[in-house]
Amino acid sequence: MLHLKKIELLERKYLNKYFHFLKFAEDELLLGFKTKEKIQDDWLGLYKSGISDFAVGAERIVYSLLNGKGIGQPNSCPVGADLFFEVQDAFIHIDLKTVGASLTGKTNIGDYTKNIFVGTNQNSYKGYMIVNEGGENEEVREYIPSLPTIYNKNKINEKVCLSYFITILYDKDTLDTLVMSIVCMPNGELEPHYKTRVLQAGKNLDKTRFRFTNIPDFELLEENKKRIKVVYFDKKMDENYKKKLSFFEELFDNQ
Repeated sequence: MLHLKKIELLERKYLNKYFHFLKFAEDELLLGFKTKEKIQDDWLGLYKSGISDFAVGAERIVYSLLNGKGIGQPNSCPVGADLFFEVQDAFIHIDLKTVGASLTGKTNIGDYTKNIFVGTNQNSYKGYMIVNEGGENEEVREYIPSLPTIYNKNKINEKVCLSYFITILYDKDTLDTLVMSIVCMPNGELEPHYKTRVLQAGKNLDKTRFRFTNIPDFELLEENKKRIKVVYFDKKMDENYKKKLSFFEELFDNQ
């Protein structure tokens, strides 16, 4: 059985690996996000999906670079995040989250600044969510993810399950990238330590959000503790955005 500190050491190890890869590929990523603009007249107004016109293209760029890097063996298991790799000492799930912000119309920036939606196939954190915390109708709701905390648990070939999210905030009016980060969600074996601080109830009974600003550190480690790494922060963004993104700017400046 893996010791909890060893789990956090592995979480930090691969967070740093993917952060440095994304920093190395930063120019290619930002350029790739803009390639849609060259043919904008041919697709603008035709995209009718329920997700943003930024998300699909961004996923294509990020996933092509990560797959091409060859970190680990892709796994064909149908239960998992969009990217699922096996490495020597872990199974790694990676998913991309994009959120649109606007200074002129409806903005979802609140979905980026404090927590993000995570799917049951993207994490292993079985725990409890406090609904309407502090209110008269406060209740505790159990959350059950689909991923195991340890693959092949208690067998000779057991490996920890790691969950990462690449998060992108973009301007819906200009389609410019504002912030790009990578964050590590705690493995479910760490629930006795982090308890209810990790999860926030979603709109539906089986949905949850990861409250990453509530636990920004690997709390069992003594150094290099941040669970969040900011790959890109647009220093030239509008000051109205900057005020709401001070958490990310401070991380970017001090990492």
